[in-house]
Amino acid sequence: MKKKWIVTGLLIVVALPAAAQKKEEERVENAGKVMQEILNAPDSIPQSVLDKADCVVVLPSVVKFAFGVGGSYGRGVMTCRGGPDFKGKWGAPTMMALEGGSFGLQLGGEATDFVLLLMNSRSATSILNSKVKLGGDASAAAGPVGRTAEADTDVTMRAEILTYSRARGVFAGVSLEGSTLRPDNNANKHLYGKEMPAKDIVMGGAVPAPPSAESLLTTLDKASPVNKSKN
Repeated sequence: MKKKWIVTGLLIVVALPAAAQKKEEERVENAGKVMQEILNAPDSIPQSVLDKADCVVVLPSVVKFAFGVGGSYGRGVMTCRGGPDFKGKWGAPTMMALEGGSFGLQLGGEATDFVLLLMNSRSATSILNSKVKLGGDASAAAGPVGRTAEADTDVTMRAEILTYSRARGVFAGVSLEGSTLRPDNNANKHLYGKEMPAKDIVMGGAVPAPPSAESLLTTLDKASPVNKSKN
């Protein structure tokens, strides 16, 4: 009987990390599907805006909790262009978490996909190192929508992060001020099988991109292969 319990315990220990890894792999795959669908839609992120983004954060199916105001929590991925100047190809993703803020009221219980564009290296490095409050630690604004639209308003041009949402098939710029964005280090451990700081994944090239990220990276490499930002 004792041997049976030992074997059962070992099976549980092995199964838990495998299940956690699969969950994160599915999250990465879902992020790829969301990005592909958004970029294939008629009203999407303007090409001129996407071409100037250093990093993209995709959070599939964020849902408001049943309790509290703004009690929302979403998890997803962040991928950046490679190299210290963010001029290379889109690279291995780090897992991210979006928490709190007024967007809970805007969702109204609806499952919503969010996409955030990080428009300069300062916002990217800040988020990779610690929790960042949107609209406080980093300036944020609802992103412009439409293939040919331009980020020509003062607010949009000054914003370090442009934010978008998609619910019921409708894609639009949305304000996420007051919410926080941070690396999800536990999820990174599950995805990559070891402790892995977000900065090392994105900027240090510590690990190759997992197979689950193929759709996301292929979609972004095709849609915006070159960083046209002057930063």
